[in-house]
Amino acid sequence: MFQERKTAMTAKRLKQPNSRHCFVCGVENPVGLQLKIYQIEEGVIETTYTAPEHFQGYPGVLHGGIIATLLDEISGRAHMGDPSQPRFMYTGKLEVIYRRNVPIGQPLRIVGKKLENRGRAAQGWAGIYDEKGNLLAEGTTLLFDIPPHLLPLKDLEELGWKVYPD
Repeated sequence: MFQERKTAMTAKRLKQPNSRHCFVCGVENPVGLQLKIYQIEEGVIETTYTAPEHFQGYPGVLHGGIIATLLDEISGRAHMGDPSQPRFMYTGKLEVIYRRNVPIGQPLRIVGKKLENRGRAAQGWAGIYDEKGNLLAEGTTLLFDIPPHLLPLKDLEELGWKVYPD
């Protein structure tokens, strides 16, 4: 089921930009997750990830902090929108529900969705699924726009924020 869904969505997928050094998406971060994130429809994004052994908490189980990191990033990315005029947000609140152990060494599908949009604030949701489609963990976020003077959009390429080829 996981592989079928991935193939069916390929035609609609629009790759989101990555940065050079972000822990989650940084292409040059040797200790980061280096996720490639795709918009699959307006306000819905997804990525896949297979966690390595060095991110485990208990043997065979992904550490809860890494799970929260994945949910935080992907729920916020659902609000990013147009890559040429991205909406950068920071998390004011993250609520995580750990439903089942998230395994290391097995492919995971992580989906993010826009929820509410309230001016400079928004809510997002993300879920982590196993290959069989079981929801393993989910999180909701309260997000706030980063003030433009703190992250001028004209400097994004200098910062390494762009769509990198696969």
